[in-house]
Amino acid sequence: MILYNVTINIDKAVQKDWLQWMQKEHIPAVMATGLFVEHKLLRLLTEEANTDFTYAIQYFLKSQADLATYQAQYAPDLQKAHQERYKDRFVAFRSVLEVIE
Repeated sequence: MILYNVTINIDKAVQKDWLQWMQKEHIPAVMATGLFVEHKLLRLLTEEANTDFTYAIQYFLKSQADLATYQAQYAPDLQKAHQERYKDRFVAFRSVLEVIE
């Protein structure tokens, strides 16, 4: 099993809109590719007062091949939609991990 993790720090001014958009549109679009078997949406709890919000979206796949397919065929358009909607309001980084247990 492969974990594709996307960590996003989102501006507090758009956080509520972003969270709703992620839950209603973006994550369902990612899952609709049929390449992921599960996802989790998490929020970092140890943030300083009056700062932005940090979330991690964890997507689980069966194989590296499925991830490569996602990155080649779907990720560019999905990431572009996010970039256009929240331009200059977020910082994101992605990591890929192998699930051991």
